[in-house]
Amino acid sequence: MAGPTGNRRQHTGERILDTAARLFYENGIHATGVNTIAERAEVTKVTLYSHFGSKDGLVTEYLRARDHAWRSTLSRFVENRATPEQRLSGIFDAYEQWTVTDRFRGCGFVNATVELTEPLHPAREVIEEHKEGVRRELQDIAETAGCAEAAAVAEEWFLLLEGAVVRCTLRHDVLPLHRAHEAALRLLTPPRATG
Repeated sequence: MAGPTGNRRQHTGERILDTAARLFYENGIHATGVNTIAERAEVTKVTLYSHFGSKDGLVTEYLRARDHAWRSTLSRFVENRATPEQRLSGIFDAYEQWTVTDRFRGCGFVNATVELTEPLHPAREVIEEHKEGVRRELQDIAETAGCAEAAAVAEEWFLLLEGAVVRCTLRHDVLPLHRAHEAALRLLTPPRATG
């Protein structure tokens, strides 16, 4: 059980992380310095570094926390949906909620990837794991639905989702996600041959 000092330290770390997450997402990672984060979180730079080690460590934890929040959201959207079609729709619904809640500022993971050009940056692994987690969820749906080429179908769904989010961001409108959702459902249930 954590004592008062441990609770205070945890609370301070959370405050720093919440502040950094908001600033990184709204202003960009490179445009947000540790001085600004420390000032807004009402801590010293020494305190910030004692919690996260470096700005790179803070960026990595920001993306881990974002991934955790995404997984919680996704779980709520798919947990009571039984059929592959319902689960697929749940993923599109979760993407739509995040897109609207984030005020059409784009995917935080893609935004971070654009800024973090170093291939060995520790946050890039978190980004890859996040995107791969979405793709795996889609592949599970495709396999459950009995799609002959489940991995290929999952990749097409993934591209539809990612492309639609970019288009939504450009237009400030969820219509591209709705159209991508319709296209995804057509891949789930291909048209029957006539004749």
